[in-house]
Formats: sequence, structure tokens, C-alpha cells
Amino acid sequence: MTDYLVYDVFTDRAFGGNPLAIIPNAVELPEAQLQKIAREFNFSETVFLYPPEGAGVARARIFTPTAEIPFAGHPVIGTAVMLGEAGLGPEFVLELGVGPMQVGAGAGEGRFINEVPLERLAEPDRALVARALGTPEETIVGQPVMAGVGLPYTFTELVDRAALTDLVPDTAAFREGNARYPSAVAFAQAAFVRDGDEIHLRMFAPLDGTPEDPATGSAAAALGALLCEEAGEPVRRLIRQGEDMGRPSRIMVDATAGRVTVAGQAVRVMEGKLVA
Repeated sequence: MTDYLVYDVFTDRAFGGNPLAIIPNAVELPEAQLQKIAREFNFSETVFLYPPEGAGVARARIFTPTAEIPFAGHPVIGTAVMLGEAGLGPEFVLELGVGPMQVGAGAGEGRFINEVPLERLAEPDRALVARALGTPEETIVGQPVMAGVGLPYTFTELVDRAALTDLVPDTAAFREGNARYPSAVAFAQAAFVRDGDEIHLRMFAPLDGTPEDPATGSAAAALGALLCEEAGEPVRRLIRQGEDMGRPSRIMVDATAGRVTVAGQAVRVMEGKLVA
């Protein structure tokens, strides 16, 4: 039997934020079981930890319910908090599919520094994005952009908070978008609204098994990089996500040219054993 832990990430209380399953000793598991286990948990991501291959404290493999991915934010934050509780820190390196990443933990908070260059992949058709999000095209501000710092999302600014709340995603439009703009995730949509130094964000990836995500650290990192590039100077933003799902999340983002720090809290809510 193999131990597992479940954390709620980007929150300071149980049953908020984004749930994450962590298998601390994945060497015990057959390779063929990993995707099945991630599908069984059916969280947006599950982390499997292995001994490091380089200078890191561990090698982390991250699975959605449908595929392995090289990087995701809330798995890194949750894993950092778990390793911090195990006595590591305050600073260490975690080995990921995108390479080694500087990570920190302490007092129930985790953080990571992403120095993967911002990559702009496409400017998806506004009408298609509007259909995918289930919103009138006139609620979209400017041009949607598909971009990422390890994992790509289509970022779309909306006119106000009411428009963000009213989104009703259309899976058929996601399939069309994935065919026209293929990437590591299937036309994942990150819609946002600015509110001073805060950002309200919703993220949808139904073709990857996540109809809506309560907290998406990789999208927060990429959005921070985009806003920094737009402003031409460092930016610091609190990103609020998950409120429309009843799982409020808080993601702190500090972005400078070529470097994004993402921070948030996490709490352990479950632990048990895999018996299959």
C-alpha cells in the first residue's frame, strides 16, 4: 500500500482553494498506474514524487485526469508546503518537467520562482473565444492571447466582474479551438477582470478533465508575465479565483522581466493509502 496526502492549495482553510493529491513515494507504483490514479482522484492535478535526478530535493511528475504535464502552479505550491512540513526549507529546488525550479516554504505558505521565458503562441479568434467562454463578443476587451511560462492558456480580459460571473462555457467551441490552436493543454481559457491591484480570474479546461479550476498557479504566473510585459515595469497582483465555484482562492504574483514569483497557502485535509 502507498501513502497519499490531499492538500487544499491557495487557501488558509479546508475546503477552499484547489484540492491536490500528493503521492510522496511514487517509486512504489507501476508506471501504468499513474494516469489511472490521477483519474481516480479526478482533481485538476495529482503529484507523484520521486528521488531527485539532479540537485533538487525531489523530482515531481504532475498528471491531470487525462495527461502528464510539465508544470502546474498549485501542485508546486502544495508540494512545497508538504515538504516544508516534513522539515525542508526555507529554500530548495524541485525538479519538474520544465527543469529545476527554485521553491520555498514556511508557515503554511509555499512559493516558486518561474524563470521560463514568456511564450506567445497565438492570438485566437475573438468570436471563437467568445463562444468557448459563453459570452457576447462585446464583453471582450482587446485581443485574446494564447501564452504561457511552461503551460499555455488563452488569456481574455472582460469588461467587468458581472461578465466574468455570467460565463457559460461551450465544450464544442473548445474542441474547435483545440483543433485550430493545438497546444499542451486543450484550448484552456483564462478569463480575467482587473480591479486595481487585484485580478479576478476564471479558468476552464474541460477537454483536459477540468470543467473549471478553483486556482491555477501556472495561469497566474503567465498572466503576471503578460501584465509585466504590458506595463514595462514590475507588477504585483493578488489574483482571486474560485469565488464563482464556492472555493475561494488567493494567489500572489510578483513579476519582473523574465521572472515570476507565485505564492500562496495550503492546508492538509486528508491522508490515506492506495490499496489497488
